Amino acid sequence: MTIRVLLADDQALLRSAFKVLVNSEPDMEVVAEASDGAEAVELAKARAADVVLMDIRMPGMDGLAATRLISADAALAHVRVVMLTTFEVDEYVVQSLRAGASGFLGKGAEPDELLGAIRIAAAGDALLSPVATKGLIAKFLAQGDGADDDGGVRGERLDALTGREREVLVQVAGGHSNDEIAERLEVSPLTVKTHVNRAMAKLGARDRAQLVVIAYESGLVRPRVE
Repeated sequence: MTIRVLLADDQALLRSAFKVLVNSEPDMEVVAEASDGAEAVELAKARAADVVLMDIRMPGMDGLAATRLISADAALAHVRVVMLTTFEVDEYVVQSLRAGASGFLGKGAEPDELLGAIRIAAAGDALLSPVATKGLIAKFLAQGDGADDDGGVRGERLDALTGREREVLVQVAGGHSNDEIAERLEVSPLTVKTHVNRAMAKLGARDRAQLVVIAYESGLVRPRVE
């Protein structure tokens, strides 16, 4: 199955470079290009995109607003957004996760990282690097940074989770893969996947990235002071 990719960035040269790279892969293709957020939302639907590489800062409607619209549209529930940012340690990155993005990637990433990010997002997994998970996400989500004050509500929703599901959620928030979690908890990867899916259903999470947001905002996981 070919992964349909939408490129959303106001820099034409960057889009061209990404397009050549993506189209060089047998399992993916660029189906559309957008220069602003409004166009990205329109094309995501019109071109049936699977993954959107979305620049955070664009003229007109920015990537954050566009991601919120995509995430809120039931017709686009299958679309995964990977935010592109110049700097990984950026408050906008956390806002993008809250907006519904599956993760983010620095514009200076290596070609293999970019292609891997597209495949990870298309598979429904969270694209969260160790640097982001240990520093950025913990810092800004724990501080609240102006987001909606729903941490208490989400904390109550955690009551629906079993003890094992909470354990798995903590591991997911640490940026660990199913295989890594399985090894840590001494269970099978399939069992971990089942717990992750059940946690997502109970918490109303779109994907693993949203589980990370909920884990920090609810206070289940707190940043380490190093």
